[in-house]
Amino acid sequence: MSFVSGFEHIVRDNEPLAPYTWFRLGGVAEYFAEPTSDAELSELVRRCRAEDIAVRLLGGGSNLLVRDAGVRGLVVHLAAPAFCSISTTGQTATAGAGAKLGHLISTAVREGLAGLEQLAGIPGTVGGAVRGNSDGGGGDIGQWTKRATVMTRAGEIVDRNDLRFSYRQSSLDELVILRAEFELEAGDSSELTKRMQKVWIAKKAAQPPGNQSLGYIFKDMGGVSAASLVEQAGFRDAQVGTATVSEHNANFIVAQPGASSNDVLGLIELLRNGVSERLGVDLETQIETW
Repeated sequence: MSFVSGFEHIVRDNEPLAPYTWFRLGGVAEYFAEPTSDAELSELVRRCRAEDIAVRLLGGGSNLLVRDAGVRGLVVHLAAPAFCSISTTGQTATAGAGAKLGHLISTAVREGLAGLEQLAGIPGTVGGAVRGNSDGGGGDIGQWTKRATVMTRAGEIVDRNDLRFSYRQSSLDELVILRAEFELEAGDSSELTKRMQKVWIAKKAAQPPGNQSLGYIFKDMGGVSAASLVEQAGFRDAQVGTATVSEHNANFIVAQPGASSNDVLGLIELLRNGVSERLGVDLETQIETW
């Protein structure tokens, strides 16, 4: 029996991953799955565990660089409606991990629920935002996260209430975040809308144009922006192959036409080593590399 036996309706092989990432770079996934339910995903994870096949979760792709050689094992994409629902009850909002963070924020604002509007303009999915504790400058998503439902590497579904968050990190290290609950505050929908729009405009103004193939690379260090450190170190115009530092924000790398993932990786190392040597600061990447 082959690995995909019984899963032919949700599993494809040699799926190009570039279209799923902001960089639009990288090779193929050996296997690629879009399950339609928790039960289906659990069964798939158990099969992978039994056959020693690595499993990775693909979110919105804004924080991911796929190597040119591609990815061995299974890549799971939670795009089905079962993983993207959003609902509110009282002051609690519940969202599937595959839902867009922006959709959760706009839903909360529309329902007069305050707290998440400060994260407007941050790309990606709810699952990725919770796992990486997305920070909008005025606070992070962790302070509002009450509970998460996760799937272990054994395919078991567990509710997690003992959540801990720190800067761009969380204690959620299970294989899959399925959904999360957020305990928010009552607010006026019209005022929240104005606040959300103001945050969104400011966030977009600090980012390169949306039609570029790009990625946000380093974590800010102790209140100092990584972009300013790259500039201070003299790497504003750095380039490897056709991967360049963005003219708009020095913490973004732009994959110009013809660029490869190796070009981007080479530029990341150039910037990291240069800032370390010239400023004595060790930048930490926030982008994930497969």
